[in-house]
Amino acid sequence: MVVAVRKRSAAAGIPSSDLRFAFIRASGPGGQNVNKVATGVQLRFAMGTSRALSDAVRARLRRIAANRITAGGELIIEATRFRTQERNRQDALERLAQLIGRASEAPKARHETRPPAAARQRRLQIKRREAAKKRLRGRPSPEDD
Repeated sequence: MVVAVRKRSAAAGIPSSDLRFAFIRASGPGGQNVNKVATGVQLRFAMGTSRALSDAVRARLRRIAANRITAGGELIIEATRFRTQERNRQDALERLAQLIGRASEAPKARHETRPPAAARQRRLQIKRREAAKKRLRGRPSPEDD
């Protein structure tokens, strides 16, 4: 059963037309209620066609949540932690907001640095020492007798 939301979602200003909720039977707490009532929520966000996200945010979101995205470009979040449908719906929206928030932060630019001259010297000395050690492990040449 799929139900669309009428109002704007709490998930970072995503229009409700981009969200679909499906209610599923959840495992976990709830006793016999678990077997009878579909309290789990499956939130589907059509991120591939959503105009609420910029291309950069969409690309970062694809990288962050790659294993939750379908071939059709839908992000799926399942929330089954709580006993009530409403709490699970809020949990799914909060998790979507967190994902979008993480994707909205541009990564820091990496400033290329070079190792100092002393570090390069140390590295070369260690390489020479190791090479000499390995040479000593080899078979002695006839000239060494």
